[in-house]
Amino acid sequence: MKYEPHEYQAYAIDYIENHPIAAVLLDMGLGKTSITLTALNDLLFDRFEVHRVLVIAPLRVARDTWPAEIRKWDHLSLLTYSVAVGNETERRAALMQPADICIINRENVQWLIEDSAIPFNFDTIVVDELSSFKSYQAKRFRSLMKVRPKVRRIIGLTGTPSANGLMDLWAEYRLLDMGQRLGRFIGQYRNSYFTPDKRNGQIVWSYKPLTGAEEAIYKRIADITISMKSTDHLQMPELVSSEYEVSLSEEEKQRYDTLKENLVLQLPDGDISVANAASLSNKLSQMANGAVYDDAGGTILIHDRKLDALEDLIEAANGKPVLVAYWFKHDLARISVRLNTLHIPFAQLDSQESICRWNARELPVALVHPASAGHGLNLQCGGSTIIWFGLTWSLELYQQTNARLWRQGQTADTVVIRHIVTKGTIDGRILKALSTKDRTQAALIDAVKADLKI
Repeated sequence: MKYEPHEYQAYAIDYIENHPIAAVLLDMGLGKTSITLTALNDLLFDRFEVHRVLVIAPLRVARDTWPAEIRKWDHLSLLTYSVAVGNETERRAALMQPADICIINRENVQWLIEDSAIPFNFDTIVVDELSSFKSYQAKRFRSLMKVRPKVRRIIGLTGTPSANGLMDLWAEYRLLDMGQRLGRFIGQYRNSYFTPDKRNGQIVWSYKPLTGAEEAIYKRIADITISMKSTDHLQMPELVSSEYEVSLSEEEKQRYDTLKENLVLQLPDGDISVANAASLSNKLSQMANGAVYDDAGGTILIHDRKLDALEDLIEAANGKPVLVAYWFKHDLARISVRLNTLHIPFAQLDSQESICRWNARELPVALVHPASAGHGLNLQCGGSTIIWFGLTWSLELYQQTNARLWRQGQTADTVVIRHIVTKGTIDGRILKALSTKDRTQAALIDAVKADLKI
């Protein structure tokens, strides 16, 4: 297929080619893979500034999306590539191939650098989903930092750079510029731009930005950062987001409140206890969805309110395909039982076959977990409605999952996002938290947005 880039794509290609360090914050659906490959193709064969490229990506994106994009476009026909996923033998074989681009999943970065005994001879790195390197304590981050000085060019790609707040940015930019802009040490970054927020004595649980810190951070990173929103450059379908509220009975609400207040809930089928705030949040989310794991690992049913609501919403879709996002394994099990009872064909989107069936509109209902479908999957051909049965605290996974449908190539005029929310539970707090995080991230995106008129 002939590649005819949009104006914003041509701008981004030129930006990557002329910036040895580039943070490319492209909104979902803007074609960041084809943009990056085009720039690499020019740098390899026209400018001779790049010799061997390592692409680090989520597993399915590494295995499927990058190879598919290389094969798709005519102008990339000279590019050779290998995909280093699978077992160790398969990864070694791929790494030993004399390919221009080697694509590896992020889980194997530490193995490649520390355990494979294969010389690291890449002069360029592409980190697809830079936000997956937001933790400076993660093994993959520490491993990559060991070889970062050997790399002449690095490209960081993401649509969600600060999904959980500005603190995420330090590790991401430390990897890109080795600490030139936001400091070499996390303590230095914290002291410069943040003040302790929630704490217990000398233990600080969270930090909040100092007055003017956001603007100062954006200014520091602006010279290596380009940002674009899909709504600025594409004729996107209308996005409609709404809540479908369900209510617990008095007995169900009493059980929920008992666990919330006492951290222990005794039920005929088993006991449920929690040790800390994070565990409590997890248990309350489960109860809001309708079931909860007990201390023995079994599942205790609490209510079917969300299942009834899901049934109503599927019926209201009147035959239009529906994508259902779930969070817990017992959500998947209970939803599957209900759909089987209703004789509604469905599939879990966990394989290439099921994804193809969804995009061919063979499935009235598809079930998806945000962590497995949050990045890189094109699902817009299969439908335009997503129902959140269970919510996630992760803004990144939330936005990326929604972007599987609300993206370039969506033929529907409207994409509908429905959230099934249990009244008076933690569901409402999660939605509010996602909104608050989104405002912080939106500020970053706007601050470094590319001006195509320059």
